[in-house]
Amino acid sequence: MKTRAEALRELRRTLAEAGFETAALDARLLVLTALGISATDLITWPDTPLTPDQAGTLAAFAQRRLNHEPVARIVGEREFWGLPFRLSPETLVPRPDTETLVETALDLLPDHQAPLRIVDFGTGSGCILVALLHELPQATGLGVDLSFGAVVTARANADDNRVGNRCHFVLSRWADAISGRFDLIVSNPPYIASGVIPGLDQEVREHDPRLALDGGPDGLEPYRILLAEAERLLAPGGLLAVEIGYDQAEALSSLAGLHGLEILRIAHDLPGNPRCVAMKRL
Repeated sequence: MKTRAEALRELRRTLAEAGFETAALDARLLVLTALGISATDLITWPDTPLTPDQAGTLAAFAQRRLNHEPVARIVGEREFWGLPFRLSPETLVPRPDTETLVETALDLLPDHQAPLRIVDFGTGSGCILVALLHELPQATGLGVDLSFGAVVTARANADDNRVGNRCHFVLSRWADAISGRFDLIVSNPPYIASGVIPGLDQEVREHDPRLALDGGPDGLEPYRILLAEAERLLAPGGLLAVEIGYDQAEALSSLAGLHGLEILRIAHDLPGNPRCVAMKRL
């Protein structure tokens, strides 16, 4: 039976030969998860043989990765804003670019100790809402999603990250079942044009839920819905912040004007692409 170190080397080599640019990191994460050990365990006891169950699990993980399933989906969780988030088939894998939305909203909120009301449309794993509640200790939140599986996953993540007592999650098509006023509306909606989806990277088109990707013929349909609801849902002085595709800033600016919203900021992600548009009611 292979040792831990041998299994790691073999998987790293296999993934590298298959063309995975992150072969070393992927192999390490898959080995740690399949064996149920920590990084310290791997370093301290590299010559411990794998059990038959561990070897079988690791072989299954390796095949899934070779089929281009994202590592985060194989291990079942992903870190976002320094917090752990469970994943499910109904949720997107939280991506670092989306932290731009959280950072922008926090930067534009004048008082982080205020009892703010937040609603997150298309909450998915709940990563945006949970991250915001983690930074805003007096805030309460509402996560909204059309997928029951996503709502269940988001609830679990809120509880895991100790903000579950300050938020609720509901099943709704956008704001159809939502009433009241909110100080902050956030959303990472589906924004990929329907016709573009077949040409996306295999890891995205085959493993991300289409419901969380498809933004309609031009990728803007969810924004039209959300911006139209802003007048009804935003409290006076309230903020609306949405994630966008790299080429959608101009279109969002035009839509904002049509719905009586003022652009406060177009924030860029680390690669320099427009990633978040923050607006307020005029």
